[in-house]
Amino acid sequence: MILRTGVDIVEIERLGQINPAIRARFIQRVFTEAEQALTRGSYASLSGRFAAKEAVSKALGTGIGAVNWRDIEILRGPAGDPLLHLHRKAREVAEGLGLQTWSVSISHGKTHAVALAVAIGEAAEA
Repeated sequence: MILRTGVDIVEIERLGQINPAIRARFIQRVFTEAEQALTRGSYASLSGRFAAKEAVSKALGTGIGAVNWRDIEILRGPAGDPLLHLHRKAREVAEGLGLQTWSVSISHGKTHAVALAVAIGEAAEA
């Protein structure tokens, strides 16, 4: 069995401090259309998803770069819980590692958003 984890924390205010001339382009580059619709521009919600994407990329062992921001999508489950969808390269890396089951948790305070990603599976055969 294999167990992988990742954690990240983000200052919520940082998103609001991005130059308005480039903020929209940043949001388009990082978040899927579905994520943008769910968050409705809330800096806290966007920051939580940003932290979750970073946490997932850390659990994958790639960081962002080898895996694109939009390859990791954080939507909502039936109870409002974070629901992870891996696309393209992120899915390929997870399958290559044998990671099959994921859990993502996001929490917000007044100033920070934090996320934890945990993945389990069967180690890929060498």
